[in-house]
Amino acid sequence: MGRGDGSGRIVSPDDADDTGTGILHVDMDAFYASVEILDDPSLKGRPIIVGAPEGRGVVSSASYEARRFGVRSAMPVGQALRLCPTAIVVMPHFERYIEISGRVMDIFRSFTPLVEPLSIDEAFLDVRGARRLWGSPGRIARMLRARVLEETGLTCSIGVAATKHVAKMASTISKPDGLLIVAEADTAAFLAARSVRALWGVGPKASEALEGRGIHTVADILATPRPVLDRALGPAMGDRVWHLARGIDAREVDTARAEKSVGHEETFHEDIGDAVILRSELRRLADRVGARLRGGGWEASTVALKLRFADFTTISRSQTLAEPTSVGQRIGEAVIELFDAVDLRMPVRLVGVRGERLRPSGAGGMALWDDDAEWRRVEDALDDATARFGRGAVTRATHLGPSRGGGSLPSHPRPPEH
Repeated sequence: MGRGDGSGRIVSPDDADDTGTGILHVDMDAFYASVEILDDPSLKGRPIIVGAPEGRGVVSSASYEARRFGVRSAMPVGQALRLCPTAIVVMPHFERYIEISGRVMDIFRSFTPLVEPLSIDEAFLDVRGARRLWGSPGRIARMLRARVLEETGLTCSIGVAATKHVAKMASTISKPDGLLIVAEADTAAFLAARSVRALWGVGPKASEALEGRGIHTVADILATPRPVLDRALGPAMGDRVWHLARGIDAREVDTARAEKSVGHEETFHEDIGDAVILRSELRRLADRVGARLRGGGWEASTVALKLRFADFTTISRSQTLAEPTSVGQRIGEAVIELFDAVDLRMPVRLVGVRGERLRPSGAGGMALWDDDAEWRRVEDALDDATARFGRGAVTRATHLGPSRGGGSLPSHPRPPEH
C-alpha cells in the first residue's frame, strides 16, 4: 500500500468499475503544508515542515518532499531537521487552515448533504442518493477532485467503496492526489493483500499482537480461527477485526457526528520546572479550551491534563466536573488541581489541557443557581473583544510577557460548523 511519503501509491484508471459503491472518503493532501505553499508559491517542491521553528515544538504537518526523509507528524521538530536538514520550517496558521477547510467542506456539501467531517482536512460522503443528479460515485469523485483544485488550488485524494472502512483505506493508498475505486465485488481481493496495519482502527499494539502470532496480512486474518483472534486482541477488538477483514462495516455516514473533545497543547522553548510558571501556562490553555467550547456551542463534562517531561515521559490525568462547563476559569481550576497532585520530578517539556465528554451547551437545563455567572460574563466579554479586535487583544495579566513556547496549538482542530 502507499506509505506516508506517497511512495507505492495505487490509483484507478479512468474506466474503473464502481458498481456497488456509494461511500467516499476525501482526504486533503498534506493539508497544512499545502496551504502554506498555496500562500507562498516559492515553497513549492521543497521539503516543508509546519511547526515551531525553534526546534522545541512538534511537526504539525510536512510536505511529501520532507516525508521522504522520514519526517512525520507529531515528531519533534529538532528530530525532523536532523532527518531533513534542508527542510524549511514554517509556523502554523490555524485560522487560515480553518478558513480553507470551511470552503472545502462547502464543496463537499454541494454534492451531497450527507457529509461527516472527521477532522479539519478529511470527511466521509454518502453519494448513493446523488446518482440521479451527478452520476455514478466514481464520476462524482472525479468532479469533486476537480472542483476542490479549481476553487482552492489544493489537491485531495479520494477512496470510493461500498463501506466507510474500505473507502478510508483506499484514499490512504491513493495519496497524494489520487483516486482509488474499490467495486463491491472486488472488496475481498482488495483487503486480502493488505497488511494488518492498514486496517482502519487497528493500532500499533494490536498490529504487533497479530504479527507476533504470524498474522501479517488480512488474508492471514481470514485463515485464523476466531478464538485465536480473541486471545490475541480481546473479544471486542477480535470481533471488530474479524468483521473488517471480511469487508463488513455497517457504519453509516453520520452528519451529526459530535466532537469528542477539545484541547490545546504547548511545547516550551526550554524545559520548565517552575510550578508557578506551569500553572500560568495551564490557565492560558484552559482559557483557550473554554473559548473553543463556547465557539462550538459545547460544554465539557471532564477536564484532562497532559504533561510531557524533559525525558519525553508523558502522563495524563483527568477528573469529572460536578457540572459540565465551557468557562475557562472553571476548567483552569480543575486542571491546576490535577497538576498540583502530580510529582514534578523533572522539568516539563509540554503541557496540554483538554475538555472531554462534550455535550451541547445548556443540554442539562437551567440550574437553580450558577456559581460561574460572573466569570461567564467576563469570558463572554473576552469573546466579543476577540471577535472585534483579534486574539490577544484582552488577556490575563499573568499571560503578558515573552512567549515561552511555540504557540498554543489545537490538538485536533475541527472544521468550522456548517
